[in-house]
Amino acid sequence: MKTVDTFTAQISVGFKNIDTGVEYSARHAKEICQDYCDEVGLCVTVAETEFIYTGGSERGCIVGLINYPRFPSTPEKILGHAFVLAKKLLDEYHQHKVSIICPDKTYMIERSE
Repeated sequence: MKTVDTFTAQISVGFKNIDTGVEYSARHAKEICQDYCDEVGLCVTVAETEFIYTGGSERGCIVGLINYPRFPSTPEKILGHAFVLAKKLLDEYHQHKVSIICPDKTYMIERSE
């Protein structure tokens, strides 16, 4: 049995284009994640979700990264992958903000104009 210290990062991203109002699909997020995973040698999960907020809601997804015992990593490397992938999702989905949730901190990446 292999064990590693637990470290998780979850990226939350909505599917609605802030410029046009057009809503993208989860398939697009899966393609973005697959391309990145193929490029760097990584495994992530993609779970569809619904964000409910004051005055509305939006479909989206949560992309999960873990310290996987078969391919152990460090929190810094996992977080680094989360930041790169979050930025790709932010840009591709034309979002204002994307969140990365870790056990001890939540990071918010904002769109630069």
